[in-house]
Amino acid sequence: MNAVWQVQEAKNHFSEVIDRALHEGPQTVTRHGRPVVRVVAVADEGARKGPHAGDGFVEFLLSAPKVEGGLPEMPRDRSEGRAPLFGED
Repeated sequence: MNAVWQVQEAKNHFSEVIDRALHEGPQTVTRHGRPVVRVVAVADEGARKGPHAGDGFVEFLLSAPKVEGGLPEMPRDRSEGRAPLFGED
């Protein structure tokens, strides 16, 4: 169960936050009602093989259709007032 803790509550019960992360799963800490950090057991993190391996995003990208020959060249808007891209004069 992914529990949600307010910052002050997490500070006051940090040992419990750690224990629950070890036994129940990731624990989310919020500040002003917004999630700011997640406490995750190290064993869980290693099993995921990367910072976002468990969220399905890598699998989503790998399942995208392949483009033969690469993507087409996109025209660059060079109108007055536009900043040059890196490497352009």
